[in-house]
Amino acid sequence: MNRFDGRKILITGAGSGIGQATVVRLLREGGDVVAADISEKGLEKTRALAGEDGTDARLALAAVDISDEESVRQRIGGALEGLGGLDVLVNAAGILDSRHTETMTLEFWNRIIGVNLTGTFLVTRQVLPALLAGGKGVVVNFSSTSASFAHPYMAAYAATKGGIQSFTHAIASEYSKRGLRAVCVAPGSIASGMTHNPGLPEDTDYSLLAKLSPALGEGFAGPETVAGAIAMLACDDGAFITGTELRIDGGTHM
Repeated sequence: MNRFDGRKILITGAGSGIGQATVVRLLREGGDVVAADISEKGLEKTRALAGEDGTDARLALAAVDISDEESVRQRIGGALEGLGGLDVLVNAAGILDSRHTETMTLEFWNRIIGVNLTGTFLVTRQVLPALLAGGKGVVVNFSSTSASFAHPYMAAYAATKGGIQSFTHAIASEYSKRGLRAVCVAPGSIASGMTHNPGLPEDTDYSLLAKLSPALGEGFAGPETVAGAIAMLACDDGAFITGTELRIDGGTHM
């Protein structure tokens, strides 16, 4: 089933984790994909995975720092010119780090905000004209279960994800009459680079994390679990879904 035949797609955070898995999934379903990430090494890994599938002819790479306005303007703008338009944006890029809130520096706070929240805004703003031009554009943003449920030591990260959720609702309303859909996925208990090393303090009280185990399966799920949900939301199967979020956490927060 090639639900993305003829669709032009930009995916950030595409050099690892869920972003990379989403690139692989949407290429398999026929999409023309630009994979964007700050890590050129990660992007080459993504290209290699696409090569194994025989889908790399429909893949382009863009090395970009989404927290930098000029980098977004040049690299994402150039990528859109190469695609010749845009139908789907997946804002998967993000970082996770943890601190005791009372010792959190402003520099630390601003770094998390700059990548996760400001980066999502900058990329979305850059590509909105192209998405609106087609009349059926889709934005899939990344919230997190941390936006709605207590994740200790992650105040900065949680704040960005709550902000992204609110941002998504706002643009879903603002552009609904121009055919744009905007939705969030809210992953939790997913195995990826950031969850393997969330930077927890040395004196972490792990009893506070006891509720972060999924009810389904025997542990964290792979990133392809989220990629499958994104594929549904971004194609015509999700045509009546906008201004909301889909929690994907194996029942961790039932």
